[in-house]
Amino acid sequence: MAKRYITKAILDYLNDCSTKGLGSIGADAITAHVGVSRPTVNRYLAKMAASGSLIREGAGPGTGYRRASSIAHEKAAIEVAHLKDLALSITPTWDAEALALRAQLEMPMGVRPPVSYQRRFVDDYAPNQSSLLPPHLAESLFAEGRAQGQLPAGTYARKVLEQLLIDLSWHSSRLEGNRKSLLDTRELFAKGRSAGDDLDSAMLLNHKDAIEFMVDAVPEYGITVPVVRNVQSLLMQGLLENPESVGAIRKSVVNITDSVYLPTQVPSLLEEMLGHVVHKARNVKNPVEAAFFLWVNLAYLQPFEDGNKRTSRLCANLPLMLANCAPLSFLDVDSTDYALATLGVYEQQNVTPALNLFDWTYRRSHSKYRTILDSMGAPNPFRAKYREHLGEAVRHVVESRSTIADAVAALELPVPDQAPFHDLLHEELRHLEPFNCARYRLPMGKTEDWISMGRPM
Repeated sequence: MAKRYITKAILDYLNDCSTKGLGSIGADAITAHVGVSRPTVNRYLAKMAASGSLIREGAGPGTGYRRASSIAHEKAAIEVAHLKDLALSITPTWDAEALALRAQLEMPMGVRPPVSYQRRFVDDYAPNQSSLLPPHLAESLFAEGRAQGQLPAGTYARKVLEQLLIDLSWHSSRLEGNRKSLLDTRELFAKGRSAGDDLDSAMLLNHKDAIEFMVDAVPEYGITVPVVRNVQSLLMQGLLENPESVGAIRKSVVNITDSVYLPTQVPSLLEEMLGHVVHKARNVKNPVEAAFFLWVNLAYLQPFEDGNKRTSRLCANLPLMLANCAPLSFLDVDSTDYALATLGVYEQQNVTPALNLFDWTYRRSHSKYRTILDSMGAPNPFRAKYREHLGEAVRHVVESRSTIADAVAALELPVPDQAPFHDLLHEELRHLEPFNCARYRLPMGKTEDWISMGRPM
């Protein structure tokens, strides 16, 4: 049901109740009449009460709603709400199948039949013949998200790395219940690790480490099982009771909260299917389809003791990084919407809600990172040519306390390029700070030490 008509349906229903002499109406009755999920109705009721088109009465379970007295005001409120929805697009647009599935998944667990892992969901998928995303959507998102020109793998992600570290770490951690604010996260990343870090801080810093690892690993190793397992090990470092479980295939039982899905408990099958998932993703030509395939299937398989959803979100970026597409940060994804997307796969192998959510949040990610790239202006051809050499030289100066002259000499560049490279390196070192050192694969602590020594060059 379109957003505008959900608002209208609620108002028409309450108006009809008013004409019948009924008082305020509860959210349960409104939900039953409108025919969409209770969380969706709750969001609309909150917005409409805030705008003044509804009057909220009572509190807690006894809360009821009735229409405001001014019909003209209510009509205006409908139009304002509709215009805001169009302008902000603050929630995904769910199609009819997703809404129907939501209704099924919101039924009590006792009436939903238990289900186990279905390996045919992966076995029946043939790369470049099958498609979880509609092919036209996968092609459209790829065309919009890809970087222009022939660039080394990982270039796009490295260019927006400072923002990507904040975005993906915070939004992914928030979906796990992390209580740190976005400002807290920025300050934490600027400060780095300390002995007094709580679990929320550790989760965020682990995300940062894992993302930095992916940016380095993708150009060299591509999409492999060891890369996936290393991502999980970095995400869960210091967070598991048994250190031997970090990066290891699960040997224990995993239960999914609020779901009747029971993942397979057979380690050999988990290892086999993880290999199949990674192999098939690696052979998908469209990186957006490959990203969606990895995200959905790593979460569905649950190959690790913990951190499976975190691992699936970060690993969805592996094909995008490899193909120099905009990264996927899960910007503004609501935890209830995310649960719907994953439960649809877990319990019915139905990707429709996941598809709606992925389409919406990837477009938001692409829009944000494209704006960042545009703000950087046209690339410097000389800088692009020597991007890797520049990073190597910066690390040489900062970590080895080398001089600029020695760092340039060690690279053995063509003689005509040595002087301009020397000037470029000097300029980069002059502007190097703890908050932008990640692009050179430098630890913040070592960068701070070098700066505190007076930037010796």
